[in-house]
Amino acid sequence: SSLTQSVARIGGFDIGVSFLAGLMIVPAAFVAMGSGEAVAANSGPSLMFVILPTVFADMGGAANVVGFLFFLFAALTSAISLTETCTSIVQDGAGWSRKKALCAVIGVVTVAGIFVNLGYNGLSFIEPMGEGTTLLDFFDFISNSVIMPIVALLTCIFVGWIIKPKAIVDEVKISSEFKVEKAWTVIIKYVAPVLVVVILVAFVAQTFGLISF
Repeated sequence: SSLTQSVARIGGFDIGVSFLAGLMIVPAAFVAMGSGEAVAANSGPSLMFVILPTVFADMGGAANVVGFLFFLFAALTSAISLTETCTSIVQDGAGWSRKKALCAVIGVVTVAGIFVNLGYNGLSFIEPMGEGTTLLDFFDFISNSVIMPIVALLTCIFVGWIIKPKAIVDEVKISSEFKVEKAWTVIIKYVAPVLVVVILVAFVAQTFGLISF
């Protein structure tokens, strides 16, 4: 299959689903909380796992069914893709069978999930990022605002300056044309690293109250 077409479809569907989710979640949260400022102040994990349950609770008898289906769908769509990635890495790195690697990944994820969930009850006294924060807020900040931008930056450096873009270009051309080869090369070497650094610095500074948006 064409790698460039697959990437375009993935990006398009991701943007489309995110847009539709925003159309559903943000207005519902706005009604439940009464203002756009309140919704913005509770953005991130708290909007999904704390505010939305209160929205579902106002649905009366349908609350349990709607809430269950919503979080089941949200969990499965994310868990399948993320688990597949981790399973593949463990399988290749450890030389294990797919079944063994999958069981190991599920075990680690389950233990981590229980620990994070305790942040809302047994371990709620732990407020790693200040009053009112939970373990989920902390791990979300570390993974999304710190680790992901750093990994993206290292990927840009590795592809753009160490193995060189030609290695990726040649791989893409095995299955399809690469019409934006020159633009992609400039982006991966110069544009993306700068933007990733800006994102990293901005999110960390915002979290610690150094700047506000």
